[in-house]
Amino acid sequence: MLKWTRMIAWGLVGAFALATPIWLLSRTPVTQRTLSEGTLGAPFVLQSSKGGAFDSAQLKGRPYALFFGFTYCPDICPTTVAELSNHLEALGPAAQDFKVLFVSVDPARDTPEVLKDFLSNFDPRIIGLTGTTEQIESVTQAYAAYAKRVALDGGNYTMDHSASVFLFDGKGQLVSTLDFKEKPAVKLEKLKMLLARE
Repeated sequence: MLKWTRMIAWGLVGAFALATPIWLLSRTPVTQRTLSEGTLGAPFVLQSSKGGAFDSAQLKGRPYALFFGFTYCPDICPTTVAELSNHLEALGPAAQDFKVLFVSVDPARDTPEVLKDFLSNFDPRIIGLTGTTEQIESVTQAYAAYAKRVALDGGNYTMDHSASVFLFDGKGQLVSTLDFKEKPAVKLEKLKMLLARE
């Protein structure tokens, strides 16, 4: 009896382990094509905090990290960007061509100038991206991310959004995510593994 109990317990653990990555990537509906092919994303052109337009074609052949957030975010976004900034410094020359993209899910308030000011406190390799509401919704859906406007008292609002950082290799394949609750050392190791693949 004890043997069967252990087998059932380990079976449940295994099922949870297999389901967890899918759950992390599917807070909003994801097409079967996306899941079966292991790819996310679609071509896009957005306005950059560095000035001018940023074409996703610039990512071809390069690993990159993608995070969806907004500058009025009180905790998750500044913490995540600060950690990414520290990781870039720790990675040194190995991350010289590594792209880190901060896509705003609040285009109404996050202009390129606002993003530039917000990101001026962090590593200069982090690029802020914004656009029209339609453009941002399109990119968010293409990457199976989650973003929703939430009303606050006094006519204000905040944004509920995905908290994970998506990691892609030079072929545009999603290889891992950095979960907000993971320890910084774990996240750094994931980044090292990503860069070692290239």
